[in-house]
Amino acid sequence: MARIKIDMPDNYIFSTELPIRISDINYGGHLSNDAMLSIVHEARIRFLNHYHYGELDIEGLGLIMTDSAIVYKAEGFHGDLLQIDIAVGDFNKYGCDIYYLISNKKTAVEVAHAKTGVVFFDYDERKVTSIPEPFMNKVVKIT
Repeated sequence: MARIKIDMPDNYIFSTELPIRISDINYGGHLSNDAMLSIVHEARIRFLNHYHYGELDIEGLGLIMTDSAIVYKAEGFHGDLLQIDIAVGDFNKYGCDIYYLISNKKTAVEVAHAKTGVVFFDYDERKVTSIPEPFMNKVVKIT
């Protein structure tokens, strides 16, 4: 069976921490796959907020997730504190990839690698549009 591989970047531009909640635990007693995607979503919102953006307002445009991938490396358990490091790369005219390195804060064990592909979207015109230059300048300048 083919496995997904995410080529993780070397440098990260943002970091945040999130605890694993009891509602994030599945019947196997560890962090569930659907909760991991929610954790990635929360981390992305915090990343954007750090630059005074939101998913529906990045220089007047919104984001649409075009794909996501998660590669699990280790279990996470209720009460663990996760550190999520974020990088941005693989830019094209309309979007980019956002990378997430998820680790156990206490043990430094990598719990997961994740990537979400995003495009910029003009919700008034209902169409995909080019990456706003001010956003590019902010994230490329620090990558």
